[in-house]
Amino acid sequence: MTLNVLTCFVPVFPGEPVQFDPTFNGPIKKRGCTDIICCILFMAVILGYIIVGILAWLYGDPRHVLYPRNSTGWFCGIGPNKDRPNVFYFDILKCATSINVMATALNGFQCPTTQVCVDKCPSNFWAVGIQSYMPNVKAADVFNQSLCVPSLNLATTKLVIGFFSPLFLCLICVTLMFYVYCQQHSLSSLLPLIRDIANGFNAREIGVRIFEDFASSWPWILIGLLIAMFVSMLFLLLLRFTAPVMVWVLILGMLGAGAYGIWHSYWEYDNYKKNSATITNVGFTTNLNVYLQVQETWLAFLIIISVVEVIILLTVIFLRTRILIAIALIQESSKAIGHMMSALLYPLVTFVLLLVCVTYWGATALYLATSGSPIYRVVALNSTMNGCKDINGTVDCDPQNFTSSDYPDCSSASCIFIKYNNEGLFQRNIFNLQIYNVVAFLWCVNFVIALGQCTLAGAFASYYWAFNKPADIPMFPVCGGFMRALRYHVGSLAFGALILTLVQIARMILEYIDHKTRSAQNAVARFILCCMKCCLWCLEKFIKFLNRNAYIMIAIYGKNFCVSAKNAFKLLMRNIIRVVVLDKVTDVLLFFGKLLVVGGVGVLSFFFFSGRIQLPGSNFQSGNLNYYWMPIIVVLFGSYLIAHGFFSVYNMCVDTLFLCFLEDLERNDGSAEKPYFMSKNLMKILNKSNKVQKKGKGKD
Repeated sequence: MTLNVLTCFVPVFPGEPVQFDPTFNGPIKKRGCTDIICCILFMAVILGYIIVGILAWLYGDPRHVLYPRNSTGWFCGIGPNKDRPNVFYFDILKCATSINVMATALNGFQCPTTQVCVDKCPSNFWAVGIQSYMPNVKAADVFNQSLCVPSLNLATTKLVIGFFSPLFLCLICVTLMFYVYCQQHSLSSLLPLIRDIANGFNAREIGVRIFEDFASSWPWILIGLLIAMFVSMLFLLLLRFTAPVMVWVLILGMLGAGAYGIWHSYWEYDNYKKNSATITNVGFTTNLNVYLQVQETWLAFLIIISVVEVIILLTVIFLRTRILIAIALIQESSKAIGHMMSALLYPLVTFVLLLVCVTYWGATALYLATSGSPIYRVVALNSTMNGCKDINGTVDCDPQNFTSSDYPDCSSASCIFIKYNNEGLFQRNIFNLQIYNVVAFLWCVNFVIALGQCTLAGAFASYYWAFNKPADIPMFPVCGGFMRALRYHVGSLAFGALILTLVQIARMILEYIDHKTRSAQNAVARFILCCMKCCLWCLEKFIKFLNRNAYIMIAIYGKNFCVSAKNAFKLLMRNIIRVVVLDKVTDVLLFFGKLLVVGGVGVLSFFFFSGRIQLPGSNFQSGNLNYYWMPIIVVLFGSYLIAHGFFSVYNMCVDTLFLCFLEDLERNDGSAEKPYFMSKNLMKILNKSNKVQKKGKGKD
């Protein structure tokens, strides 16, 4: 749970405790559809999203941003030029001079100089001598014919923005990998990559080498990810035994660190006091180390650490029962996951659905961005000529049929791409469709996350409200929760996702305004924007917290989003201290769990892929890798994703069981008519018990 901003919204009426319902024994079976209007709206948006994707696919051509083009309109790297993936500019200086004015006026992207597709860029300089123009000298003997303008009788295609050439993309990728690697390794381990760059940067060759490393190490990468999955699962299952030890060790360690800080501060203070080192002898200085050599600094440290130590100690003493409750709920969550291991696989479903959303959004944005036929116009390479002024950038042309002889008064005329056609109805609304694409994408992503939370909440709630565990736990609880969420609560989940989407869009708009007006902002404007961004960030965190608990109540009771959010929030406000304690204890445990998984697997992969350890009977040799850090980065990133997926399920389990526990306390009193559903460990902590057990049933 996220409670960092919850205290800002505490002033609210907590409401009355939940009343006993003799018919309630877990997630409601007989329920109806909720928030139907929002469900219809969401379905309409999805239908419109599909239509937008179809139109983008019909009108767009992603080759525009995947391949460069030459001056005659042919793609480089495919078709007739499949062996010539790069573009050679005859006069690269033209791109920095006259084209700037034209690009600003006409939204053009091409450079007004001849461009040809080549297999590789020339690496030497040469010039044509006067004697080479003699009739008996062949052109092939003078210069490289691959740098000539090709004939104009080949099949035509559409033009591309040269910014997205494959060479440039490779440069970006390698630069990013270089930066990430520099953050984690010494410069000496970068020598192979630096040597490749110094010997002549070739992104394709480096990419091939990285691919070769993956091809030879992918089985071991997979083994590393499997180890991460096993360690994550083992950590969660063992929390039922290790949670008390880990929590109290962390608390005692924190108190011990504070005690040492008090002793060290007093020791330093006493030493400097004996030497009469005071702040008056130092005065003001920018060297902060000087202030560590005066008694007043250590006296301030002593007071601050002592106050914090006393606060922590009193908190532990007065909240020890709530800490024990948090530990018991964490242990109970570990038992719940042990009884329904399929819940740990549900993050794969969420991952696949999110991957579909991201892929569809990216493909739609790409096709929308490349919609519309390209517009070519006559551009004069030397616009100062009298015959070029009237035609420069104003006359349409066809690059496949263009010849400069058609313009005898402007010998430097050429046919250059200017922009994509935006005259049609579809093309005029490309910007609006891109906005629709982003909004629909965010709504779908938030809905997928909400669906996963509601599904897991329904499964874990069925565990808690099973009086005799595991006998009363229903068959396939995860599938049951998933089907109930899809059948009855699409509207409620879409409602919560829509609220979160609107807040995220507001944050995006504010960031855009801040970016566009940054150069014109004064101190007051920056302060106001900073406050607004902070408020929206807090609002987004609170909405996520509220939605999460609302989905739990929806999974249990089957009511609409507003009622569920209100009931969940009031229930939490009636138990705010327990909420905070459980949240912080769970956060600390899961943080150390992620640190254990990612750090342990990362260290193991480093020693293995760097050749510091060798497995007996293994044919793998780290010396065969070009860059051994690439598989290490993949293992680290994959281990984090795996640990995050497993621990997110566990976090949802803790939140669900906690809400059920609070409901159990308010609904029941331990009598024969209203027995508690909580575990014996929780009843023991609270000094509660069931007076009479239900006939034929017992507590685990």
